[in-house]
Amino acid sequence: MDLTDLILDPLRSGIWRRAAAEVVLLGGICGALSFWVTSFRLSYPAESLAHGLLPGLVLAALAGIPLVLGGLGGVALAAGCVALASRDPRIGADSATAVVVTGMFGLGALLALSPDAPPRLEELLFGDPLGITHTDLISALALAVVGAGALAALHRPLCAVAFDAPGAGALGLRPGGVRLALFMLLAVAVAVAVQGLGSLLVLAVLVAPAVAVRRAATNPGVAMLSGAALAAVAGLAGLYASHHLGSAAGASVALALCLAAVAGSVLPWRLRRGEARARRGRRAAA
Repeated sequence: MDLTDLILDPLRSGIWRRAAAEVVLLGGICGALSFWVTSFRLSYPAESLAHGLLPGLVLAALAGIPLVLGGLGGVALAAGCVALASRDPRIGADSATAVVVTGMFGLGALLALSPDAPPRLEELLFGDPLGITHTDLISALALAVVGAGALAALHRPLCAVAFDAPGAGALGLRPGGVRLALFMLLAVAVAVAVQGLGSLLVLAVLVAPAVAVRRAATNPGVAMLSGAALAAVAGLAGLYASHHLGSAAGASVALALCLAAVAGSVLPWRLRRGEARARRGRRAAA
């Protein structure tokens, strides 16, 4: 099989094209969002949300309603339980999050083992971009459009709060409100993206792009655009690998994103090391 067939053969399938559109849309918005997720240290909350919404996903699958509605309901319930438990100073936010998320994930697993559960509910855990429906694709498109608008509107407040929170308050901004808006956008992104990547793998698209481009990006705007492009390309690479190697699509996409993060973390250091050696060689020759 030549290179042209390797590239064009998957495109002959409508299922694959729909999956490709899904990963490009999700990669674009989540890759841009990932810069702020890492800048505000929201990686652990993002993982907690992804695990905590499992009961909502299972109940939505059992009821035959769109998974995104169940995911949003699960996110709201998990966030409410964490907020309630965190009010007790003897517990604290971290402990409350750990207990609530573990409990909800266990509840979701029990619901998934119900005799009435539909088949292939494991896709809620590990995702299946190839099983994306037109409704899921519309949800991803809506997230991309609304999320892009929200990130554009919040760009200056996010920059101010992330890099100079006291100064942001002096400018009339409310750091707490900005963080809340970012967290709400993150919650919606998790609820939508989990349909393609599953509750266990969705964190890859919300963290890996920022890790991959952080050392090379010169400012937040460049980091967001670079993260979006990288996440979309890595998602497509994962789908191609899944098609040609017969591997699970969701896991292949997540692995491609993680490999991109490793490459982005290592290559700049290697390049700088090579440039330093070249400079020392030129000085020695002179």
